[in-house]
Amino acid sequence: MKIGLQIPDFTYPGGPATLGTDLAEIARTADDAGFATVAVMDHFFQIGVVGPTEHDMLEAYTTLGYLAGHTSRAKLLTLVTGTVYREPGLLAKIVTTLDVLSGGRAWLGIGAAWNEEESRGLGLPFPPLAERFERLEETIQICLRMWGGDEKPYDGRHYRLERPLNSPQALSRPHPPILVGGGGEKKTLRLVARYAQACNLFPTADLARKLDVLRAHCDAEGRDYDEIVKTVYYRYDVGEKGENVQRVIDDLGRFAELGFSEALGAVVDVHRLDPLRILGERVVPVAAAL
Repeated sequence: MKIGLQIPDFTYPGGPATLGTDLAEIARTADDAGFATVAVMDHFFQIGVVGPTEHDMLEAYTTLGYLAGHTSRAKLLTLVTGTVYREPGLLAKIVTTLDVLSGGRAWLGIGAAWNEEESRGLGLPFPPLAERFERLEETIQICLRMWGGDEKPYDGRHYRLERPLNSPQALSRPHPPILVGGGGEKKTLRLVARYAQACNLFPTADLARKLDVLRAHCDAEGRDYDEIVKTVYYRYDVGEKGENVQRVIDDLGRFAELGFSEALGAVVDVHRLDPLRILGERVVPVAAAL
């Protein structure tokens, strides 16, 4: 079992003046501690489960590019990009750029998008859910075409590209891995089975059933279920002095028994850095054996 860090909150005691330094320290500490992933949300307003809408929120890919320069081993991704936030050709170029400049560490985390408030607030398109899923599938197809070096025109229902040139190409082979986030059983998990190298699920009571649904989609698509990396969202709270470490390890053990290989999520009080060090010293080595 691997440990992954998602950074959903950028409101720290020092405010914007020290935010760059704070983020660099967080990313370096996580990287040194053995975290497999450093991820950020792809939102423009803060979301309600984390804090007030007006709290600090950074643009995701600018942030990942900055963090790439302060890390050397962790993979870098959004958890997850809203498919309607960027045109597909531009998104493919963005992820390619991140992959090249990070030495082959970029992943594409993507989903159908859900936050209508920020989209309306900033004038971004937010079509109905069915259309967003259509756009999600076309976006994945376009990214795969560009990463595969296919410059033939793409003529989809929602997107048309005359020449999907991508130069330079990504360093990751055969392409930056695609993680589709969400547990929707009819559409999201079907897209995982059809296109993705990884999925991300929330730890709900029906988690085992979600994996069964994914397996069924894989069978229908002729896909090897075992080749898909299963990640689960998890909020790490080790306590002020590490008093909750065993509880965290027990939770990770249950995820591992279900077939998950990475628990990816926020770390409580991450700006203090000590929780990252505690996880690196007392959880990462144990989780690796689960």
